[in-house]
Amino acid sequence: MSSVSFISEKTLNKLQDLMQLTVLSSATKVPFVNLYKTPTTLGADRIALVVGGVDEFPEKNTLIIDAGTCITFDFVNSKSEYLGGAISPGIKMRFDSLNHFTANLPLLQKDEVNSFIGRNTKESMNSGVVNGVVQEIDGVINQYKKKYMDLTVVLTGGDTKFLSKQLKSSIFAKKNFLLQGLNRILIFNIDK
Repeated sequence: MSSVSFISEKTLNKLQDLMQLTVLSSATKVPFVNLYKTPTTLGADRIALVVGGVDEFPEKNTLIIDAGTCITFDFVNSKSEYLGGAISPGIKMRFDSLNHFTANLPLLQKDEVNSFIGRNTKESMNSGVVNGVVQEIDGVINQYKKKYMDLTVVLTGGDTKFLSKQLKSSIFAKKNFLLQGLNRILIFNIDK
């Protein structure tokens, strides 16, 4: 699921004629208050993740980190108010950019880092990307912990398994958290 993919209104209307269809957007009823300054720009994937957080960790300050193409950080407080978050490039995107925007750096795949000091170009690139992502995530978690007591942290997305082994912070690793949130949205809207 990508928040940057669109379906034409004509196709959507045809589908709605054929079946009961719930379209996830900023107008969809959800079990949290959206305090994002630009709610119509909040991606459907991020909405679903926040719903998963509110559903699984009610009345908790929850930071949901989705480590996929991009790394998104979404925060919902103990009052079920979505305050916002952050977006940065994911692991693959970082490797792709090193290759694409330089003349001589190869395209690499992620690999566990044995030493933070790279002894050749490939080790240095891997260390830079992987350690950079790990330090970024741990750093963001620590920022939230300073401001919000009893923080619950959920790590999800395609790089969950890879990153969960390397993070210092205490987290819940849930690879399919987005699907859980989507299911909760369907149930929430059927009940209304």
